Amino acid sequence: MKYHNSLLKMILAALFLALAYVMPFLTGQIPEIGSMLCPLHIPILLCGFICGWQWGLAVGFVAPLIRSLTLGVPPLFPTAACMAFELCAYGGVTGLLHKILPRKKAYIYVSLLTAMIVGRLAYGGAMFALMEIKGASYTLAAFLAGAFTNAIPGIIVQIVLIPVLVMLLDNPKVLDLRD
Repeated sequence: MKYHNSLLKMILAALFLALAYVMPFLTGQIPEIGSMLCPLHIPILLCGFICGWQWGLAVGFVAPLIRSLTLGVPPLFPTAACMAFELCAYGGVTGLLHKILPRKKAYIYVSLLTAMIVGRLAYGGAMFALMEIKGASYTLAAFLAGAFTNAIPGIIVQIVLIPVLVMLLDNPKVLDLRD
């Protein structure tokens, strides 16, 4: 049974990575708000919840880098590099908190909101560090605009969609992945 769960988690992690690769194509067709919907975030958050923190962390780290290296979008430096830390935090935090907290609806929101805050802080910290290395500056205003103000549509979609999908997929009748 343990081998079956590990294999199923690996397959699902690959599916979430594939979704992270293609979802920006879908949302990019929506003028003005396509990128504001944060399409890479959804599969990474789900990966952490469903596959666990290790897979969420790994898939979150590689997803923006693979997109950048194969498509040139987002630009590798500094955007994709910073997104790698942000999404790594999303996947790792959701998976870890979902494992240690009770499996109740309220705690899905706690895990999600905590991951969203930690991920955005990781993005801001990485952006600050990389801009310092580059000799440029990254201001608090730029951080707040990029991490929160411009991402409001994506934040709303994540808060509405992710808990519903987690409750659906985390049901033992649908996917029984509990260790």
